[in-house]
Amino acid sequence: MAVQMDNKTLPRLLVAAPSSGSGKTLVTCGLLEILMRRGMPPRAYKCGPDYIDPMFHRQVQGIESGNLDSFFADGEELRRILRAQQEPCAILEGVMGIYDGLSVTTGRASCYEIAALTDTPILLIVDAAGAGRTVISLMKGILADDGQQLIRGILLNRISEGFYAQLRPVLERELAESGFPGVRLLGGIPRVPGCSFESRHLGLKLPEEIDGIREKIRSFADVMEETCETEAILAMMAEAGASCLPAGAPEEMDTDPVRPVSSSVESLGHKPVIAVARDEGFCFYYRENLELLEQAGAEIRFFSPIHDRALPEGTAGLLLGGGYPELHLEELSRNTAMLDAIRLAIHAGMPSIAECGGFMYLHRVVRDRTGRSYPLVGAVDGECFDTGHLVRFGYLQIMPDHARHPSAFGQDLTGLKGHEFHYYDTSAPGEDCLVEKPASKKSWRCMICDDTRMWGFPHFYYGSGPDWLTGFIHRAMEAAYGKQ
Repeated sequence: MAVQMDNKTLPRLLVAAPSSGSGKTLVTCGLLEILMRRGMPPRAYKCGPDYIDPMFHRQVQGIESGNLDSFFADGEELRRILRAQQEPCAILEGVMGIYDGLSVTTGRASCYEIAALTDTPILLIVDAAGAGRTVISLMKGILADDGQQLIRGILLNRISEGFYAQLRPVLERELAESGFPGVRLLGGIPRVPGCSFESRHLGLKLPEEIDGIREKIRSFADVMEETCETEAILAMMAEAGASCLPAGAPEEMDTDPVRPVSSSVESLGHKPVIAVARDEGFCFYYRENLELLEQAGAEIRFFSPIHDRALPEGTAGLLLGGGYPELHLEELSRNTAMLDAIRLAIHAGMPSIAECGGFMYLHRVVRDRTGRSYPLVGAVDGECFDTGHLVRFGYLQIMPDHARHPSAFGQDLTGLKGHEFHYYDTSAPGEDCLVEKPASKKSWRCMICDDTRMWGFPHFYYGSGPDWLTGFIHRAMEAAYGKQ
């Protein structure tokens, strides 16, 4: 019998695990596929500052996907994002381990905190490969830290049918005796040959790089339907708390997915075209950031620095996001027409944002890990090089700066939050902003920022301090139409 979803809440669950590599992405994709088959098209979300997993949801399965991050946004903002969706249910994919956040001393910015702030039940995925009774001890330890009793179900991944049959009665008895009778074991997924996603230095490979990705997800969903208690999982989704209302919420509710931007651009009667780099080398964007740009008055047009020879017609501003430019240096360097177009646009004063990979692309030279150098745009008179290790990894925030005012496009950047995740560094990092890690309080100077530029390695979540977007859009208006 099909589970009836409670129309007083947004049915949802969060897929979490003890650690990375436990199978969260594959199980999430499997659940999304199962929901699609049952006529319940979901919205997907990735917890934390991750760009790649949402690509699996969007590009492979055709499911809208966004990010939920409790360092970038407070609880009300997270709930606002969930309330804004039009789909009838949602699957949230966790990040790293269930309690991993800013540091080992706090659960701040963990997927558990996101579940708590949004009153979302947790489905715990435990990788049982290579373990025996220790699996029980691992689960009991994780449940002992679940102060709000959000973990409602457990799936064992990569476990043989025979071992699952032996383990299940023991595990259920010990969970009940240890004070966790409300937690249900909902299935054991065997190792599925060929159903795995390969990784590289910044995480999973991109969906288009994995052969037969769509078929892999379908096959895995088939196995999940055979080995997991799907109806019980759907029932768990239906029991989600009422802090997030369902699709089709009352009109008087604020359902904007991002905080509105105070901009007078619409009164000017024009929408400046913002050219956004998007291809296999530049693909790291938060959906919420692009929506916020449009909300601020921009018309977004995508282009490829690898394949296109010119910027989109009418371009008034540039957004060069992150990605994997280091994997496409030869193609990028060979496309001199695009290099020239971007160089000339920047020299002419076109306002531009460049984050991480986009910042690398603006350098005079990028040197790969073999030592070979590739000439690129040259707007930054410096060289990028592979360090062989993560550089300044983690969350950051732009701080008040008594030595100089942190600003871009004529607007204050203080308080803007972001993160860094890269192996390359530069001989010209800039020094216009003071940024600080929230956990360690370590700080450093970085960024090239002025009235027309906001360049650097950090990726920013625009909703954490959106007022500077007004300045960016106005600079684009001036570039396109002259001073108003």
